[in-house]
Amino acid sequence: MKLQLDGQHLRLRIEEDELGVLTAGGTVETATRLAAALTIRCSLTLSSHPDAQCAGTPDHWQIRLPEADVRELARRLPTREGLHFELAVAEGINLALLFDIDVRDSARRLKASRAAR
Repeated sequence: MKLQLDGQHLRLRIEEDELGVLTAGGTVETATRLAAALTIRCSLTLSSHPDAQCAGTPDHWQIRLPEADVRELARRLPTREGLHFELAVAEGINLALLFDIDVRDSARRLKASRAAR
């Protein structure tokens, strides 16, 4: 999983293998060690809740995405369009969350399966 932060915009990008983990009920995690005593972790799971949710602590972010939306996105692969969510994080402050799946990975798999036919 790759994370991109830019102000109040967070982008999560996963590969198809990680999508398989999510849709099987698992958790996708990443961690970045910034200093000897500073590691930031992010966990991504699916939820039956209809909205994306963020929780956690400053050093361990927990993001839950609506399972139905992620499964619908998976059915449309390969696509460059991801899922967009707006999360109210404080009064008057929103977090724009973009979730997408690495299209290059999807395209390579599709091309290989077509060539095998």
